[in-house]
Amino acid sequence: MTRYPVEPLDISRLATYPLASRQSKVTTADFAKPIEQGASINDFLGSLPNILAAQDLRELAKLIHTAKQKERAIIIGLGGHVIKTGLAPLLIDLLQRGFVTAFALNGSAMIHDFEIALVGATSEDVDATLHSGAFGMAEETGTIINDAINTGATENLGMGESVARRISAMQPPFAASSLLCASYNASVPVTVHVAIGTDITHIHRNADGASLGKTSLHDFRLLCAIVRDLNDGGVYLNFGSAVVLPEVFLKTVTTVRNLGFELKGFTTANFDFIQQYRPLTNVVKRPVAGAGRGFSFTGHHEILIPLLAAMLVSQS
Repeated sequence: MTRYPVEPLDISRLATYPLASRQSKVTTADFAKPIEQGASINDFLGSLPNILAAQDLRELAKLIHTAKQKERAIIIGLGGHVIKTGLAPLLIDLLQRGFVTAFALNGSAMIHDFEIALVGATSEDVDATLHSGAFGMAEETGTIINDAINTGATENLGMGESVARRISAMQPPFAASSLLCASYNASVPVTVHVAIGTDITHIHRNADGASLGKTSLHDFRLLCAIVRDLNDGGVYLNFGSAVVLPEVFLKTVTTVRNLGFELKGFTTANFDFIQQYRPLTNVVKRPVAGAGRGFSFTGHHEILIPLLAAMLVSQS
């Protein structure tokens, strides 16, 4: 005999319904399909399930196609890891196909791309060189990049254009793998946004704070002008920048709107192997709140970005 004053609820009159009559979010029509031997890339892409992130990636690819057709801005923001994982050739291909109208880089992305163009290699072993004080001390990286920035500052150029112009003029042996070279040759804007002290070039003798500030501020205002063209169908993609570019992008959005330009009906997306606060808040949520749509994709750059590129090219 129970000591409790309450009896279990009688559910004998509980109402049910036929399973087939229920509205379900997943059906077999959305399932993945096995791949046959010798299948094409289109077969592979078509085999992906039409569920969750795969469905979102398809939708994002369609929105990028629409932006291209409407001649709206398609901006890619890049952290250094994206360049280090060998994705510049894919980004260059997208640029040449008209799927990119501008790039926004943090300082590390610019540095890695520069080193790749010059010697075909980048990404030093920090643990092996920090103890001796050799970390970040590559002569060409510091001297040439800072000299280009200092010269660009006297000519009222942005950091991205200054460095891209210099490396392009050098005709380096690995120019074909350089995003800076390809963008400069195609007259596609590249902006670079730095926080002084965060990049190895800032520790070199010819680093000049006034030049860094002037050229990076120029690029911020240039990016504002480009972000203005996101209105009514544009797309902003943040690839792997966890702090600097999400903060910069948010400030461009408020600047454009403060100046009276309409900025709505656009799309943003963040690609990274960890979804962090600033990209989620400053790229995916706040800028498009009530004014567009934001996507989040979690995974390795070297897998996700080629997958998006393949979708874009296959739909062309």
